[in-house]
Amino acid sequence: MEKVTSQDGTEIAYDTYGSGPVLVLVAGGFTDRARYVPDAEALASTFTVVNYDRRGRGDSGDAPTYAVEREWEDLDAVRSATGARFACAYSSGSMVLFQAGLPFEKQAVMEPPFRVEGAPPAPDRYIERLQEYVAAGNPGGAAELFMVEAVGQPKEVVDQIRATPMWAGLEAIAHTLVYDGLQMRDSAVPTELLSTIELPTLALYSNDSPAWLQDSVKQTAAALPNGTVEGRDGSFHTLPPETLARVLTDYFVTA
Repeated sequence: MEKVTSQDGTEIAYDTYGSGPVLVLVAGGFTDRARYVPDAEALASTFTVVNYDRRGRGDSGDAPTYAVEREWEDLDAVRSATGARFACAYSSGSMVLFQAGLPFEKQAVMEPPFRVEGAPPAPDRYIERLQEYVAAGNPGGAAELFMVEAVGQPKEVVDQIRATPMWAGLEAIAHTLVYDGLQMRDSAVPTELLSTIELPTLALYSNDSPAWLQDSVKQTAAALPNGTVEGRDGSFHTLPPETLARVLTDYFVTA
């Protein structure tokens, strides 16, 4: 593990894998870098993969107050420290990548979860309720709100997870659900922002994700001046590591 100091003094932790052109992975919501180790290992045959903890997660630090711009600075600090040429962002991490506007050569996003037509309605007062749970010292309430009302998992499934050792780890990063909520703005496809991004961008989706989520990815690619969209067989909101590695190698290196 290595660390880099972001602009506001927060330390950001990361691991590196493999050798080759440097590719940084930007985590999605409610995950730390441990979630992306299989992807990093699969990509390591072609790339030097930088897998970092976004602030407030894992081994990275945090600050007393949050602003979305701090995460853009974190990504820039990681990019500068490692010489990353490429970036791949997952889910809501896509908005960190899009808004940071950094000079990568190419970038990719995996299923940015913008709520297009057909998507489940956003939870009522979602960010405010997350903030209330966090302020009350109830990270489990924030985690359940996200898992049940935002993702759509049955409450009985979440109750089962509560009884497992993994729940403590989820509670430890539940406060960062607020961070992702703020990064996502109103959760609509940010067409005005996307129209300004000239960087070649590959938008990926799983063929086994819901139709609305696939459509979110397609609309994202269509709004980008140099956007490309591809679907591959996988599972909900996920592609197998070997599939992701093959697609990103083709896009970043071979093409």
